[in-house]
Amino acid sequence: MRQARFMPAILSLCLICFLVIPASAFLQSALPKPDKDTVLKSSDIKARLFPEAVFFRGQSAPVQMRNTGGVHFIDDLYVLAGMVDNSGYSTGIREKYQAYLLSEVTLQIGGQRLKPGAYGMGFLEGGKFVVMDLAANDVLQAASQHDAEMKRPTPLQVVAADGGKYRLYMGRDYVEFSRTK
Repeated sequence: MRQARFMPAILSLCLICFLVIPASAFLQSALPKPDKDTVLKSSDIKARLFPEAVFFRGQSAPVQMRNTGGVHFIDDLYVLAGMVDNSGYSTGIREKYQAYLLSEVTLQIGGQRLKPGAYGMGFLEGGKFVVMDLAANDVLQAASQHDAEMKRPTPLQVVAADGGKYRLYMGRDYVEFSRTK
């Protein structure tokens, strides 16, 4: 009975706190908003920004956090990619599912649009790049390039290219992508 008397006061205090604290404080991104579009290296990407394990085709796979990269856009939105440990998957899925792609923006890859979302992706033999939905259905295929001149390739990285484009590398193989509407 005594507790019921204090309930309106507690609710009023909660409402005041909600109104006084700006909504942006609840919606802050994991990194400060950049002054310009910024390429992210694996050292920039922490578990608060990219999950340490991801769901794909009926199971979770750990992300190799040392093999992540992305872009943090000026409007505080992200494109992130990280290699996964795909050892628990069937051979057919392992061939295609090498990394996880998270995008808050629409991308253009190989002349095709990819809507924001979470995807599995991989580089295939014969110069192909594939993006799959979470059920392992292909949603995009594009030609990949091989950069024999690249110095010090890493398992996965994102590099800025000309004209607002970026390259997503896996070793020396890459696809160019850009943000689109």
